[in-house]
This record gives sequence, C-alpha cells and structure tokens, in this order.
Amino acid sequence: MKKIIFIEPNPPDLHVFTKMPLPRLGTVLLGTILRQNGYDVKSYVESVAEVDLKDVLSADAVGISTITSTSRRSYELAKLLKKAGIPVFMGGPHVTYMPDEALEVCDFVLRGEADDHIIDFIKALEKGSGFSAIPGLSYRQDGKVTHNKITPFSKDMDSLPCPDFSLISGMETSGLKKFSITPVMTSRGCPYDCSFCSVTGMFGQKYRFRSKEKVLEELENIRRHGKNWVFFYDDNFCAHKKRTKELLSTMIAKGLTPHWTAQVRVDVAKDPELLDLMKKSGCHTVYIGLESINPKTLEAYNKKQSVEDITNCIKALHKKGIRIHGMFVFGSDLDTTDTIHETVRFAKKNDLDSVQFLILTPLPGTKCYRDLDQEGRIITKDWSIYDAHHVVYQPKLMSYYELQSETMKATKQFYSIPQIAKRAVRFDLFNVGIKTYGHSLTKKWIKNNQHFLEYTRTLTNAGKSIELAAKKTAEDLKEKFHQLELSGSIPGLKHN
Repeated sequence: MKKIIFIEPNPPDLHVFTKMPLPRLGTVLLGTILRQNGYDVKSYVESVAEVDLKDVLSADAVGISTITSTSRRSYELAKLLKKAGIPVFMGGPHVTYMPDEALEVCDFVLRGEADDHIIDFIKALEKGSGFSAIPGLSYRQDGKVTHNKITPFSKDMDSLPCPDFSLISGMETSGLKKFSITPVMTSRGCPYDCSFCSVTGMFGQKYRFRSKEKVLEELENIRRHGKNWVFFYDDNFCAHKKRTKELLSTMIAKGLTPHWTAQVRVDVAKDPELLDLMKKSGCHTVYIGLESINPKTLEAYNKKQSVEDITNCIKALHKKGIRIHGMFVFGSDLDTTDTIHETVRFAKKNDLDSVQFLILTPLPGTKCYRDLDQEGRIITKDWSIYDAHHVVYQPKLMSYYELQSETMKATKQFYSIPQIAKRAVRFDLFNVGIKTYGHSLTKKWIKNNQHFLEYTRTLTNAGKSIELAAKKTAEDLKEKFHQLELSGSIPGLKHN
C-alpha cells in the first residue's frame, strides 16, 4: 500500500471564504507525515481544485475529512469508493462525534487527533490486522462495531511537521504561492467551553503550543515564497497572553511581521501591552465571537463576557487601527426578533468592519446539540444545512420563519449600499471591497435559498415538524463515477 489520497469536500452552500481557498490543516498535516515516511500522498481540497475521481480510484486507501455541513457529500463519496473496493477512512469533528453513522458508509473512523498514530494505522491497514492497538479508531470486526479508547491529546506540538501544501492538487508547483493568505497553526485547544462550540471536544480545553522557533520557521518559509499575509488558525490565538506576547515580540525582533489575522476574544482589549504588540507585529484584522448583545444570551452561551466588554474591545482595537470581523449567533432561548434588530444597530453604530450574523446550530458533540435533541426540538438532521445559516431547530421566542428571515434581513442591512457608500466617503477602499463582496455574496445566498425560506414559512404555518428533503450534495461525483463505470475504468468495482 503506497498511494494514499485525502479529500476535503466542499460545503454545500456559499460562505464567507468561498472565494478564498483556505484548506483545513488536518489532512495536510497527516499527508505530510505520511509523505515523510515514504508514502505517495495527494490531497484534494475542493475549494482549491476539483476532485479527479479517476485518480482517486487508483488509490490504495482514501481518507476523507468532514465537518458536519460537508458530511453528506463525504458519505456519498465514501459509498462510491467502497463500491469500487477501495478502503475508506474518515476523520474530522463530525465523525468523531458520530462514528456509528459514519461506519454505515466507510471502513474506519479516526476519532479526535490522529497525528500521533496515522503511520501505525496505515501499517495496520497494510497488514489487515493490529487495529485494536490504534487509539481512537472505530471499525467493524466480525459484524460488531468497536470503538478504541482515545488517548490524551498530543502534548508535543513541535513533533508536527510544517504542512507541505504541495501535496494538494492544484498546488504541486505553486505551493504557498496559490494562497492569498496562508494558514499557520501555533496552538490547539481552547480553555473556554461555549455551549454551541465543538472545539473543546475535538481538541480539548488544555491549551497546547508550538514553540516560537517552529512558528518563526514557518513564517520565514512563507516570506521566502514572497507571501505577506498569514491567518493564524488557532481557535483562540491570545488565550495565553504571556505566550502570545513572547511570540509577537520575537516576530518583531526578527522582522517577521506579515499582515496577519486571527481569532481572539474580547479580553485582548484589557491588555494594552498585548494590543501594542499586535499592532507592531502586523495585526490587520481579528475575528471575534461577539455572539450577542443580549446579556442573558451571553450567559446562556457560557461566553464569560459582557456587552460592556464587547463595546470596550471594539473601541480599543479600532483605536489601534485593527479591523474587526464580528460574529454574532442569533436564536438562543432568550432571543427575540428585537434582539436581531438591536444587534444590527449595534454593529452599525460601533462601525464593525465586517460581520457574520449566524443562526444557532446544534452541532453534534456540543451541549447545545445534546440539550435540543433531548428536548425533541431538532427538526431535521439533514447535515448539509448545519452551516449556521439555516434554522434546524425549534426556537422558543421566535418562529422558524422569523429567525430565518430576520437573520437574512440583518445581513442585507449591514452589507447595504448606504454602508458601502459610508466607507467610500472616508476613502476606506479596503472596506469598500469587503462590504461590496458581502453585499454580492448575501444577494446570491438569499436568491439560492428562497426555497428554504419558504420551507420555514410552511413549517411555521403548519405548527409541526416537516422533514426537509435532503439536498443533493454529491450529484456531480455520482455522475463522474457513473461515466467511469460505463467506460470500464474501475477495475475493483463491486457489482451488487
């Protein structure tokens, strides 16, 4: 077994990063480890390049990475590959929490982090035995499903290699040059535990770091390739302020100060020294889970922040010239349509540079999912619409239609022509571009999802659950497979 192919399927709908190829790092890191150990590895990231199904069907094994919204497409792909007799293993947050569901279509599920044992797994696959020794592995044996115990999270983050992006199809020769912004991971885990977030279940609450030296090595490599934009992929880049200050100070001392963005919490604003270092080291934009301006909702989400914290943070970051992408989540049991209207006014008044108005989504593995599922309030488990843009549960103080339509209206209002003009008058051309993109994307998304809006209206009027027909998320792959089937290009095809 020499040829291993990884696939990261596209989400089924438009999203904020649709025009920006940003692969998740999981499969790239696993592929890099395997390549360094002599395997022929390739990765298809559909946001970067289309899957060559004929090439995939020549692999000795295929690994598919999935989040909840991409799981339906992942499952359909797994079915096609299994039909062709190719071993399929899956990983990622969704299947980590739903391994039994995944094993209906694939052979193995690698739950949680697989960096420390991907080599052992592939060797077991080659021998056809030894699976019981692989931590976190789920598989069928003699008709029975087995879930191996997960070992503690990887402690030595420096044992992970720098990701080799040249193994991604479409980036073989360009490598980092393909990116407009390059992803860099400096840590895993998050010490907080928001009720709707699946990060802590996947990566733990203990914060684990890569050394400054390893991060700087990666930044130096990015600079050598002529790139000057970095997205620190950490779930919370500034969770350990002392460590973040040391990293930023070293970046400044070494002259490695690309334009960078990262996810942070509002508490960065309480540390003036940290803000200074962020600005001096090249911080351009931060992504912040502001979540709500309803104090009761913030408490329900377990955010451990106040509306005053949010307001002070926005002021402090803007004073430093750092842009803010604010993310809000509508639909808690304490939210009403007034909450949504007030949030739009708040975002405009505080001059947020960009926003995402999201709908509370009960992702498997979260407290939110467990609570709503137990209460019987989840109305569909069509995972393809679990993207934080569709209502998939029964809200308490709004109808399905109100939550869906008001969230759509909120996004339209923030990315409106007057808001674009407001920035144009200031000659803030960067933000004119951002808001124009948001305006265009919002129009397309709403047009593409009119059927869903009508579904929520019908659901509201009916006053009972009406299961939404599953989206056709993999028809293109099925058609390609069918054409290869007809041409006789699939030697291991299993005929039923």
